[in-house]
Amino acid sequence: MTDAATPRSRWPGTGNLLPVLTVILAIVALWYLAAVWMNATWERDQTARAGVELALPDLITLTLTQDRPVLPAPHQVAQGLWEGLAGQPVTSRRSLVWHAWVTLSATLAGFAIGTGAGILLAVGIVHSRSMDQSVMPWAVASQTVPILAIAPMVIVVLASAGITGLLPKAIIAAWLSFFPVLVGMVKGLRTPDAMQLDLMRSWSASRPQVLARLRLPSSLPYLFASLKVAIAAALVGTIVGELPAGATAGLGARLLSGSYYGQTVQIWAALFTAAFLAAGLVALVSLIERRVLARMGLAG
Repeated sequence: MTDAATPRSRWPGTGNLLPVLTVILAIVALWYLAAVWMNATWERDQTARAGVELALPDLITLTLTQDRPVLPAPHQVAQGLWEGLAGQPVTSRRSLVWHAWVTLSATLAGFAIGTGAGILLAVGIVHSRSMDQSVMPWAVASQTVPILAIAPMVIVVLASAGITGLLPKAIIAAWLSFFPVLVGMVKGLRTPDAMQLDLMRSWSASRPQVLARLRLPSSLPYLFASLKVAIAAALVGTIVGELPAGATAGLGARLLSGSYYGQTVQIWAALFTAAFLAAGLVALVSLIERRVLARMGLAG
């Protein structure tokens, strides 16, 4: 028993790490196979025109080293990420760090607007039956309209009013991020049961006092769960907002220019940068959640 338990004590977390690594290795292997299969058509066409026959090892090598592959191999994407993140000055327009900052600034602005709107609407819905019956259906209906249809309209209308830059993208990000916050806050503000509310009334607590001392603390777990969804949605909204305007800055602009010039490595590098940025933002919200809930004694 002691010998069997020793490796586990020496390497904590190994049992959880091995399945994750296995899945990652399987994905990378499938990715390489897909890259060879999808890029092989071009190489076969070129060698057929030249009247040359390719052996399988040569075909595999060529498909994994194309300048503009249909599907870049993992090592090509990794190289593109390295060059974009560390191989350029952060002030250069070729730097993914610079483009990520442009996208991040609009994302955070939209996230703040959407979060504020969602919380205010939730408070109104909980305290007003008429708002519950009127605002909530409109909020649900707003999410049925594709963001790809709304984004060009917002960009064009605001541009005609002379408003360009960060604000139009922030509004699109807020459009996507306010709904998760609204739904989560409505659920959270309604979690106190009748006994708790009656107790507050017996203390002659006013509505603002009930909101501040009972409803808001009870809603925090729901709020933070919604914020994780909202901040990822805000990032998506910002990137979508960068596409229709032909923007020259931001991760959306990198995706757009890569699609124009067939630079698939650039597209995938921008996609992975956006994924890392989203993961970092969600992790930051999770960290704040743990600190706040632990301070309030609500952590599980």
